[in-house]
Amino acid sequence: MADATTSTIHIAAPPELVMAVIADFPAYPTWAEQINGVEILTEDEQGRAEQVRFTMDAGPIKDSYTLDYTWAPDGMSVRWTLVKGQIQRAQDGSYVLEKTGDGTSVTYALSVDLAIPIIGMLRRKAEKVIIDTALKGLKRRVEALDKA
Repeated sequence: MADATTSTIHIAAPPELVMAVIADFPAYPTWAEQINGVEILTEDEQGRAEQVRFTMDAGPIKDSYTLDYTWAPDGMSVRWTLVKGQIQRAQDGSYVLEKTGDGTSVTYALSVDLAIPIIGMLRRKAEKVIIDTALKGLKRRVEALDKA
């Protein structure tokens, strides 16, 4: 993933629960800001989503796009790439989990190329906002489920 923006957060829950929340695409609209629709198009032999269509509304930017997912055999990472989008030409991302003594360290990497011209610095800032918002939402969701 060339030229990706990355950020890491600590979540006070086991990696299995973190990955279960990441893989629960139908629940994304309840915790992932800006995602207002999800449709799983295909699944792999283990029942994990392979292709997922998202609709998002980030104020002035609205998009419908499809991502192709690749799940690590050890359950500690997932990667995705754009199949089709309206305003995106490319999107490559990943969540990488690492078990820590008291939970899980989650690193999110994202690289997005839009069909509209945007200065590299602004693109990186937008990626950073997307990543930070997603990681904070993931942390809230996982830790709430872990306490339930």
